[in-house]
Amino acid sequence: MRLWIFLLAVVALLFGMLWASDSITMQGERTIYTIDCDRGQWQAAACTGRRVAGARYRFRALTAHREVLFWRLGTTEPSGAFNDCDIVDGRNWRCKAGPRSTGAITREMAHGVPVPDPSLPKPLVVTSKLHWYLLKWGLVS
Repeated sequence: MRLWIFLLAVVALLFGMLWASDSITMQGERTIYTIDCDRGQWQAAACTGRRVAGARYRFRALTAHREVLFWRLGTTEPSGAFNDCDIVDGRNWRCKAGPRSTGAITREMAHGVPVPDPSLPKPLVVTSKLHWYLLKWGLVS
């Protein structure tokens, strides 16, 4: 009985670590967790106000169509799309701006990390899934 409890605990811990690292995702998809600066401004990577959980953006790369779809999770906003992309996989792609690409937080993903684009209006401050949830629950600042 102790062996089964130990094995169950190990499997639960392993699954929890994979979930927190965002290693388990749909093929071709990547979720980006952002941080917003409440009652302040970003100055480089420092927030002059209070750091809070920002929007979550999901990107889905469609290699056969050379297209990357994106949307904000938890909202009813329409999705956007890049139509002219060089795609290696869901974590490595680069796209050109297009008519349906407004609202995007990045135009390029490298090794699953969004590449900041200075031409976009909002600064890109990302965090891990676990840290985002801790911010959302008010456990860290």
